[in-house]
Amino acid sequence: MSSPTAAPTTARDTADGGLLVQDLKVGYGTSQALFGATFNARGGSTLAVLGVNGSGKSTFGRAVAGLVPITGGRIYFDGTDITGLSPHRISRAGLRYIPEGRGIFPGLTVNDNLKQALMPVGRGERGQALHDIFETYPVLFQRRSQRAGSMSGGEQQILAMSLALMSRPKLIIADEMSLGLAPKMVSAVFDSLERARSTGITVILIEQFIHRALAFADDCVILNRGTVGWFGEAGSAGTEVLDRYLGETSAD
Repeated sequence: MSSPTAAPTTARDTADGGLLVQDLKVGYGTSQALFGATFNARGGSTLAVLGVNGSGKSTFGRAVAGLVPITGGRIYFDGTDITGLSPHRISRAGLRYIPEGRGIFPGLTVNDNLKQALMPVGRGERGQALHDIFETYPVLFQRRSQRAGSMSGGEQQILAMSLALMSRPKLIIADEMSLGLAPKMVSAVFDSLERARSTGITVILIEQFIHRALAFADDCVILNRGTVGWFGEAGSAGTEVLDRYLGETSAD
């Protein structure tokens, strides 16, 4: 994998599940959230996206997934320009966004949630896919007849990750998956992310637990008021960088 400081410049350079945003601009009405951000996630790597509240982290994730319109720039994924594509087409291309707030069907059982996610999968593969998920996450098998919304926050996040994995994605954007969870459940969420990346999936981690995210990731981008404040290898994001862009937040 190439160095994050040598960012790719064409769609072809993002093959193998990589992502590149070039001069990305996003606005909500008269308010601008991203002011021309450029950075990339290398195929098969893990990128931590950090920043204080309001820095544009979730806006980035939603824009890449096609959930909010962009006002400028380009988005390249897995060798293709996906700028302006619908969320459905982006998901079909292999990019899955797990939103803050879990992104499950709380009124359905765990089993029915998983069956919904299996709809695009070939009929002959659905049984094996469901078996694999239950084997990987035994808690979901134990809760398979339970309404998803009645599970703990951490269990719901594991279900959200499972729904994303059912479509066999090339890249996952996990937006604040640990938000509001007990420490034990935070560890369970990071374990689920580790399983995903161990299969070669590119992981983009939008996260509030800064030091844990840096220890987990290969590379890191810190957004600052809608622009890229810092971008490089996660291990190079030292105290000076964290204090400059994250202030007291860096003491998690």
